[in-house]
Amino acid sequence: MLSELAKAGLLALEDYVVYHVLTCLIPAFLLAGGMVAFISKETMIRYLGHAVRKIYSFTLAAGGSFFLAACSCTVLPVSSGLYYQGCGIGPAFILLWVAPAANILALTYTGAILGAEMAIARIIAVLAMAFIVGVVMVNVFRKDEMERARAGAKAAHASNPGSTEAAMEGQLVSKKDIVLLLLIVASLLGPNYLVIKGPYIKKIFVWAAFMIVTGIYAIKIKSLEEIKLWLKETLWFIRIIFPLMLGGVFAVGVIGKILPPEWIETWLGGSGILPSFLATVIGSLSYFATMTEAPFVDKLMALGMGEGRGRGLRMTGPGLSLPNILAAMRIFGVKKAGVYAITIVILGTLAGWIAGSVIF
Repeated sequence: MLSELAKAGLLALEDYVVYHVLTCLIPAFLLAGGMVAFISKETMIRYLGHAVRKIYSFTLAAGGSFFLAACSCTVLPVSSGLYYQGCGIGPAFILLWVAPAANILALTYTGAILGAEMAIARIIAVLAMAFIVGVVMVNVFRKDEMERARAGAKAAHASNPGSTEAAMEGQLVSKKDIVLLLLIVASLLGPNYLVIKGPYIKKIFVWAAFMIVTGIYAIKIKSLEEIKLWLKETLWFIRIIFPLMLGGVFAVGVIGKILPPEWIETWLGGSGILPSFLATVIGSLSYFATMTEAPFVDKLMALGMGEGRGRGLRMTGPGLSLPNILAAMRIFGVKKAGVYAITIVILGTLAGWIAGSVIF
């Protein structure tokens, strides 16, 4: 039995490493490191900091997140990079939620497969949950945020060399660095946007092409010291996040192995709020790569989960996962990650129940 559980965990780990590390996590970690190395902390605080009007910073974070096609693990380095560069806790966690739960690629796929009604419901649910998450995080950790804002204002005067030029010009990031960061974003999004179907090797070719162009451009515009700083920040995120992601993926594989079909039919087949809660918990612990929530939920429905629970889980499941929670605890702290996870589970339960029992 133990050997079978270990095999299930290793198979999940193998799938994750083969299909996600190269084309997803490497660009995400480089992007996170670039945000810290090149973005002006002072200007980041001006646009997304604690003192900015919440309606403005929350809308900016939620709107931008729709264009970042990333799973719950891939988005974590990006969100934490913004957070450590001065972004407020509300916008940082809104990005952490919206990007995997309702990015434009997943919405397009949802609309094509499940219909425009489900895509619209998903947008409404995710946006409503995003603003509630932002409000909860800001208010629960108000004292911590005020102290961090004061410390960030002082640190902004000692910005790194890459962000000083931008700060002097009153920009979030210098024009040359904008191009570099956009190239990294392209290497992250390109494989998913340009290769929807077909063998995975096609995604690798697209990723490699973007990475080569990015490397050439970085060497052209950056000094050796600036590139070292960028890689140093990138490696910091890798050391902090990556091991916990791997442990979480292994655990997800084991959980999937021990979850009995009879349990799914018994506890997820009803129409009350309890099945919605249990479905949300399962979705929150499971790992969804971008656009893979549909086959996962279809499998659960084949094992006996109710259709309403399936529709609710499709809306809320991709935004949270066990690897995401574990890594977020290391990055943001146990309390912040715990409050975020509990808030998502509560909101996901309500959204799933309303979607399954009232709307659909």
